[in-house]
Amino acid sequence: MKESAGSFSARDPKTEVLGLLIRKHARRPIRRLLVVGCGSGLETAVLAEALRAGAVGVDLRGSFDPDAAAAAELRRGDATQLEFDDGAFDLVFSYHVLEHIPNYAKAIAEMRRVTAKGGLCCIGTPNRQRLVGYLGSKDANWREKLVWNLIDWRARLRGRFRNELGAHAGFTAAELKAALGQAFAAVEDITLHYYLGVYRRQAAALDRLDRWGFGRYMFPAVYLLGRT
Repeated sequence: MKESAGSFSARDPKTEVLGLLIRKHARRPIRRLLVVGCGSGLETAVLAEALRAGAVGVDLRGSFDPDAAAAAELRRGDATQLEFDDGAFDLVFSYHVLEHIPNYAKAIAEMRRVTAKGGLCCIGTPNRQRLVGYLGSKDANWREKLVWNLIDWRARLRGRFRNELGAHAGFTAAELKAALGQAFAAVEDITLHYYLGVYRRQAAALDRLDRWGFGRYMFPAVYLLGRT
């Protein structure tokens, strides 16, 4: 496993906020981390740098960024059949992946299996209760974001806004917590803490929205920590 090179230059402020939250909640040093569904691998490299940890990223496609591959070990892999020993990682991280896996319960079980005792698993997915999504997407223009939201709302109106029906729906916080609760000893919702970290200037407004019960509809994604 590659150690964090300490010289990776790409930045992703949102991933860095998650890194800070993970470090705050960790009860053991994070020396080894796994990113499941790592895409290009940039997210893996950013986490490796933020947490100063050796990192592995796996993805079905295996199309990796060369700079990321120089900073972390990236390989092709299936989330439902992780080719690692039990308890191999202090942290397992997966973002916007679980909603694409038909047998997501098996993927969660595999993530739990490779998480060390006392370790953490951080999973983020789209929020199925969101009113609007995709606003923070860096790889899409406003027209694309509008079209995607219209597609989502049409699926809602037809009663087909579910992952298994082909929609990019994600999970509600309660659904994801229940799914993680089947595998992990404890589960904590860090959604509000994440958005407070990303949008610091709007922190007071976000906190009020959450206290009034609107956060479940306003936050486009949910983020939970599973603890072994």
